[in-house]
Amino acid sequence: MTDFFAGIPKIAHEGPETANEFAFRHYDPEELVMGKRMEDHLRFAVAYWHSFAWQGQDPFGGQTFQRPWFGDGMDLARLKADVAFEMFDILGVPFFCFHDLDIRPEGATFAESVSNLDAMVDYVGPKMEATGTGLLWGTANLFTHRRFMAGAATNPDPDVFAYAGATLKSCIDATHRLGGQNYVMWGGREGYETLLNTDLTREAEQFAAMLRMVVDYKHKIGFAGTLLIEPKPQEPTKHQYDYDVQTVYGFLKRFGLEDEVKVNVEQGHAILAGHSFEHELAMAASLGILGSIDINRNDYQSGWDTDQFPNNVPEMALAYYEILKAGGFTTGGTNFDAKLRRQSLDPEDLILAHAGGMDACARGLKAAAAMLEDGALERLRAERYAGWEGAEARKMLSGGYGLEDLDAYVRQAGLDPEPRSGRQERLENLVNRYL
Repeated sequence: MTDFFAGIPKIAHEGPETANEFAFRHYDPEELVMGKRMEDHLRFAVAYWHSFAWQGQDPFGGQTFQRPWFGDGMDLARLKADVAFEMFDILGVPFFCFHDLDIRPEGATFAESVSNLDAMVDYVGPKMEATGTGLLWGTANLFTHRRFMAGAATNPDPDVFAYAGATLKSCIDATHRLGGQNYVMWGGREGYETLLNTDLTREAEQFAAMLRMVVDYKHKIGFAGTLLIEPKPQEPTKHQYDYDVQTVYGFLKRFGLEDEVKVNVEQGHAILAGHSFEHELAMAASLGILGSIDINRNDYQSGWDTDQFPNNVPEMALAYYEILKAGGFTTGGTNFDAKLRRQSLDPEDLILAHAGGMDACARGLKAAAAMLEDGALERLRAERYAGWEGAEARKMLSGGYGLEDLDAYVRQAGLDPEPRSGRQERLENLVNRYL
């Protein structure tokens, strides 16, 4: 045991009337929602990188956090893991997520870095077994080191491509050993800063070649988890190749990988792409590639990815509505890819940020379930498209009509269709009744 969280109690459900800030008001892991435990619906995970590796810097200021595990060496990496699992226990979260660089120190050579990772897997594994905490997903940091300044898989230097692939192998191995339920690929610098030095065709082919290697290796070692790509449109690059869900699907389809890979959708990234979170989730479900989510929010006055903890219940309700409608998570879950504000220095801040986010998600989930169980929204949606259930309409979609046939049909039936209301405000009012 460490003393980092000394005096902070385990967070338990006390109900919406409690005045105890160190309690859940809405998140009750045992509560049944649509016949399923709330914990099993939400499948919460803590992000190792923001909670334990991030030091509080931003583009205009340096480190603000002072944590006893900051620094190099395996002893500090083990201390970081000790604190992490104490936090998982306080919050009662069933999962965590990590990059390789989050849990191990960088070695002087590639071999030493992998050795450090293997040693930390050996250290973390027994903690997972003792606490029952699982690994939602692992991933590789292929964007922080200067060698990746021009990308990893899409780098113009084949030696960097090879180094990235070897790193991927070590991280997939670590994820497999720890029983990870997914493996995420976020191409933080897989894009370009200027077209003047970029070959788009070549870089797409490199990206696909690396992804094929990952798919092949997954099957070779018998990794049963889901492979996920996390879309993001920009930042730090001017343009990234995994811009949004639909772009990722187009890439997968182009290279014949659409049956092998799904998406990990982040709320903040959806906003940067000019979409809503529920749009990206609905699109992923429609395309059959919805895998998991990273939950956070951006500051509405900022134009960049601020990774704040979620607190907007209406947004959460619409997001979980799409997830529930798609059948809910299988291997995926709700990962808090969120970080404290750089002025929030205390250990209590770290606990309360997660507890508040978990409560917001729980409220959103319950509202989403109530909407879905009531069925009013789906009935009104079905009513809007009811005309497509007719024989002539079905014939239009099944190939029974050509343009000439449509021309004849319109003339013969004397069609002069009038527009019908989309009822947007009525539907918005309906959603608000559940919040």
